[in-house]
Amino acid sequence: MTVQLKRYPVDNSTEIDWTVRKNVCVQMRVLVKRILRKYGYPPDKQEKATQTVLIQA
Repeated sequence: MTVQLKRYPVDNSTEIDWTVRKNVCVQMRVLVKRILRKYGYPPDKQEKATQTVLIQA
């Protein structure tokens, strides 16, 4: 999943802390959900998995 996330540029600036900026956090959440759907992750467990990925990032 990390390889997939690295392929998508979330923000052009590497100096911005994505946990502080709400719009960047929303973009990350959308990307994680797309990747989970792409690989057939169960929809009822996607929210928990998304939260886990965002905490680890």
